[in-house]
Amino acid sequence: MSGPRRRAPRQAEAERNDRALLAAAREVLAADGAHASVAAIAARAGVGIGSLYRRYRTKQELFQRLCVLSLDSWNDAAERGLAAQDPWEGLAGFVTACVEFGQGSLAPIAGLIEVTEEMRAKSDRSDELLAALVTRAQEAGAIRPDVTPVDISLLIEQLGSSPVLDQLRRQGREDLLAAAGHARRRIITITLDGLRTIHAGPLPGPAPTERLFTERWEPHPDPA
Repeated sequence: MSGPRRRAPRQAEAERNDRALLAAAREVLAADGAHASVAAIAARAGVGIGSLYRRYRTKQELFQRLCVLSLDSWNDAAERGLAAQDPWEGLAGFVTACVEFGQGSLAPIAGLIEVTEEMRAKSDRSDELLAALVTRAQEAGAIRPDVTPVDISLLIEQLGSSPVLDQLRRQGREDLLAAAGHARRRIITITLDGLRTIHAGPLPGPAPTERLFTERWEPHPDPA
C-alpha cells in the first residue's frame, strides 16, 4: 500500500510540470518558432533542464508529449461543446476555448517531429468531434452551410496567436495585458459572427481540405 502513495505525489508533480511546459512552449514557440529551444521552454516553465531531460530523453519526446496534451484539451473542449444544449453556443464555446488555450501554437513544429500512434489516434478523434459540432450547428441552421470543419480548424489556428499579447508579454507590460485580453475576446466574437447564416454571400474559393494539416506534419528537413 505504501508504494502507490509514494508515487502519487511524483505523478502529480509530473502532471503540473507538463502543464507548465505546455503553456511555456506556446509562448516560446510564438516568439521563436521552430527554433525554440528546450532550455528556453524549461526556463519559462520554471522547470529545471536536468529534471526535464530525466523525464524526456529528447526534444522530440517533449514535443510529442505536448502535442498529446494539446489534443486532449481540444477533445475535451469539443465534448463540452457537443454537450451544450444550443448547437451555436456549443460550437462558439468550443472555438473560444481552443483559441484562449492557444491551440495551433505547436504548428511551427509540424513536419519536424514523428507523429506517434497516440497522436494520430487523438487527432482522428478530434476530427470526428469537430465534424459532429459543425454538422450539428448546420442542421440547426446556426451557421452557414458552406463552412467546413477545416475552416474552423484554420480559424482556431489563426486566432490562437495574438501578436499584441505576445509583444506585451515580451515587454513586460503587465499594465496592458488585461486590456489586450479584452480586445482579443472582441476579435474572437467578431470573427465567430462571420460563421452565422445571416451572411448571404458565399465563401470565396474552394473549401480547404485536410491536406493543409496532414501534409504539414509529414517529416521534412528543417530548412535551417
